[in-house]
Amino acid sequence: MSNSSTTASHDVSGPRPIYEVARELGLHDDDIEPYGKTKAKIDLAALSRPNPRKPKGRLVLVTAINPTPAGEGKTTTSVALAMGMRRLGKNAVLALREPSLGPVFGVKGGGTGGGKASLVPTDDINLHFTGDMHAITAAHNLLAALADNTAYFRERVCDGELDARQISWGRAMDMNDRFLRGVIVGLGGKAHGTPRETRFDITAASEIMAIMSLSRDHADLEARLSRIVIGATYEGKAVTAGDIGAAGAMTALLRDALKPNLVQTAEGGPAFVHCGPFGNIAHGCNSILATQLAMATGDYAITEAGFGFDLGGEKFLDIKCREAGIWPRAVVIVATLRALKMHGGVAVKVAGEPNAQALEAGTVHLEKHLENAAAFGLTPIVAINVFPQDTADEVAIVAKAAAKFGAKVARCDGFARGGEGSTELAQMVCDIVDATDASPPTAKYVYELEDAPEEKIRKVARTIYGAKDVVFTANAEKDLKRIGELGYAKLPVCIAKTQLSLSDQPTVPGRPRDFTITVREVRLSAGAGFLVPLTGDMMTMLGLPKVPAARGVKLLPGGRIKGLMQND
Repeated sequence: MSNSSTTASHDVSGPRPIYEVARELGLHDDDIEPYGKTKAKIDLAALSRPNPRKPKGRLVLVTAINPTPAGEGKTTTSVALAMGMRRLGKNAVLALREPSLGPVFGVKGGGTGGGKASLVPTDDINLHFTGDMHAITAAHNLLAALADNTAYFRERVCDGELDARQISWGRAMDMNDRFLRGVIVGLGGKAHGTPRETRFDITAASEIMAIMSLSRDHADLEARLSRIVIGATYEGKAVTAGDIGAAGAMTALLRDALKPNLVQTAEGGPAFVHCGPFGNIAHGCNSILATQLAMATGDYAITEAGFGFDLGGEKFLDIKCREAGIWPRAVVIVATLRALKMHGGVAVKVAGEPNAQALEAGTVHLEKHLENAAAFGLTPIVAINVFPQDTADEVAIVAKAAAKFGAKVARCDGFARGGEGSTELAQMVCDIVDATDASPPTAKYVYELEDAPEEKIRKVARTIYGAKDVVFTANAEKDLKRIGELGYAKLPVCIAKTQLSLSDQPTVPGRPRDFTITVREVRLSAGAGFLVPLTGDMMTMLGLPKVPAARGVKLLPGGRIKGLMQND
């Protein structure tokens, strides 16, 4: 593809027809299943057909420091980076996550970037999109209904009966609702079931979301769904979704949802947006299928990992890359000066003011993430998502701190200027990534699958978080013993931890030292293929803030929705 075809897109006055975006990637019209004019599903057959353009598929990971109320803008920077690379004439393709309605109507607002560095159609992506979230929610709750039904009718499974009191599979919904964290079902008398306690998880934390993100095709999807452990018999034998005959119907519900979605940036560049597990309570990455499509159709595939490097970044590398057999050429760590000042001890209301002392104090937090990049053998680039009041002197303070770890710093003004404001970052990424062509980086993990689960958790906590040690509650030890008995001890770990701190305490910013991580529970996600240690007070169902973002959302005349974008 010539440079002219990649750079012309930033002059468009509106969204390009989705067929035009797809053809630019070498996709056939038969690969496209349009959902309107500006979004589409991609048939999985496109992945099995060689691309005649033979793109190089260099993978770039975008992650961030631990988030603060001051904001970091990881998705905005990811979109801006792709825009900037296309401005340089590069064939860059995005692979990002789908937003969850919970954060959209809760604290965060939309999850499609911001300002001039955003995805379109913005309203559609932030709301129902192509129905993926609803399909995952339906499949999750179908399994819950079938599990309860199996216990209610006392069906024979696994040489016994499913014990209603040991059903571990809860329900899900794609909304923040703290009142559903613990519920009692089966009330109303014998005809309505057996009363018992259960829970709701937000859809992004559902094991089915993780399974979708890691599945390679429909056969793999059904096999993974079959392995979901939903409870136990009275004799203590594990019962799976396959044992109760649920996997076939669940796969049918997820047939179309497994296909990646194609949309575009505000400048017309291609973006695959698919699946949306959270980085703090799940593995925080878009689907393997979307990433593979980006690598198969682009010379540069830009993807992101949720929240900070300590969460989504670690899980992207230790779980997703290990599963998919891929590895990034470089990692971009997004930060803002105001967020670093908050990690240096100042309050959010004054974080935007000049304060060299607080900024220098906050750079130790960034340094830990740079150390983490080195632990994985990756070359880090620090992207400063700039604000109008940021000064060159303050950027220089960050550059000095980064230089100690061999990292370069680039300003990114994508929010205000789109691709034009991110060419400095784009050129820096291209220079580093292109230099790896002769010797691509080798995968380097924090732990080995042969390690005991406790050791895997300790290695992540000590290496990535900087913890002194890990403490397991009696309940967590019981969970690990059971997991070992079931034969799942060699699975990777997907640690659920607060995104606001390197520790498991959300009120501890900066770079804490000599702290202990407490694991209170370990859940088995046999279908997804990992263990989920819950640390601190982490919840798998979020709550709404005192003033939810939903109060600012409004349908305007003409059909546009106000309040979903950061600049509304």
